[in-house]
Amino acid sequence: MKEVMAFIRTNKVNDTKKALGEAGFPAFTCRRVLGRGKKMVDSSVLEIIMESGELPVSTVGEAMTETIRLIPKRFFTIVVEDEFVKNAVDTIIRVNQTGNPGDGKIFVFDIPETYKVRTGEMTL
Repeated sequence: MKEVMAFIRTNKVNDTKKALGEAGFPAFTCRRVLGRGKKMVDSSVLEIIMESGELPVSTVGEAMTETIRLIPKRFFTIVVEDEFVKNAVDTIIRVNQTGNPGDGKIFVFDIPETYKVRTGEMTL
């Protein structure tokens, strides 16, 4: 078995849930998270605005001064049989790909053991 973990944009949650269900993956977990990717904010424009004194006094102005801002995302995790990993990954990419930075990231991990809490039975 494999665990497919995906970080996606918040506005893509409903489309992702629908697509996963239609692709045969009705069981998943979705959480709200904050994070950021590798792209650094260009602070040269910010410096010019701040020096001119034209930085707006608002939440927008505050966000502009925060060069390492954490961005709201959604975190999906799905456990699937090995033969279904490609389909799960392709489904997530198809729904979430815009071609712009911030589309998300997918990680796939091996799951060596699973257990049913109710019975204590090891499942494969």
